[in-house]
Amino acid sequence: MKALVYEGIRDVQVKNVGDPEIQNDDDIIVRVTATSICGSDLHLIHGMIPNLPKGFILGHEAMGIVEEAGKGVTRLKKGDRVIIPFTVSCGHCWYCNHGLWSQCDNSNPHGESGAYFGYGNTFGGYEGGQAEYVRVPYANVGPVVVPEELSDEQVLFLTDILPTSYWGVEMGGVGKDDTVVILGCGPVGLLSVKWAAFMGAKRIIAVDALDYRLEHARKHYGVETVNIEAHDNTGEYIREITNGGADVVVDCVGMDGRMSLMEKIETALKLQGGSKSAIEIAARAVRKGGTVSLVGVYGARYNMFPLGDFFARNITLKMGQCPVQKYIRPILSLIKDGVIDATDIITHRLPLDKGELAYELFDEKKDHCIKVVLRP
Repeated sequence: MKALVYEGIRDVQVKNVGDPEIQNDDDIIVRVTATSICGSDLHLIHGMIPNLPKGFILGHEAMGIVEEAGKGVTRLKKGDRVIIPFTVSCGHCWYCNHGLWSQCDNSNPHGESGAYFGYGNTFGGYEGGQAEYVRVPYANVGPVVVPEELSDEQVLFLTDILPTSYWGVEMGGVGKDDTVVILGCGPVGLLSVKWAAFMGAKRIIAVDALDYRLEHARKHYGVETVNIEAHDNTGEYIREITNGGADVVVDCVGMDGRMSLMEKIETALKLQGGSKSAIEIAARAVRKGGTVSLVGVYGARYNMFPLGDFFARNITLKMGQCPVQKYIRPILSLIKDGVIDATDIITHRLPLDKGELAYELFDEKKDHCIKVVLRP
């Protein structure tokens, strides 16, 4: 089969690889009908995630048709159309039973964190869905059958970014009449803007460095925007225009934010986990007693983390990987009812064999790219 594989830093190639096979009784094989590139995939190709071997199949946002099912699969059958949550979860450990699916105790034999598709050996070693076929373990727990009347594009983002953005806003405690700042207007950030409005925020400020993404936020969602390039200290500027800071700041940027020279050197030497520029903006933009919610992916340990700023001002920090399974069905109901539609963020649609171009467009922000959907 054809698949997008990692071959080195900023080197993604479409290659012919072996077809996946049933390994355990509760596995299924899914013929992928749609997949997409996530911002956190860029952390992989930028060399910021350890233990990613060359030839590893990328991608954790995928859906398709069940082609084969192990003898222990009871909830699905051949021909079912399913979305595949990016978190690999057993469904019966303490964490799954308590709703923290992203920290499953049984799915990752390689580390202390949970397991995710297409994210290398540190995160379980499960090859990804940017391919013609993908093996899905724990099929009685993860995959969800989707209604035939909904298109692939309407439901594809249930695999990750729709639940992740909802969770980030919910985790921040956004409520009626709140002022909310969304850092980053990539796919997760733009969807976070939608969810902040859904939860009743009175004032929403979208922040980015790219004018075309800010224009999307203004045009489609009617929110205020701030370009970080226009201000010497974006956090202080936001505090000034909000008369003391936002109730909630949602960081959708993560480790791929703008890096100082020192951060670049330290990151290259593995002394730093990447940029902390978004965290530094959040530390200044949030009001005293407010909440900062981190959903952008961060890496290893960080030097000069502004812990004292957060402590001195009684700021609550919440963070982590979204327990996607908890949110899929509630959000699916909202999609069916026409309450939420995430398809406006799709700017590019390409066949899988153009995957190398797709990564280039997405990584380098060419052609006003926001989100790419790939079709095998």
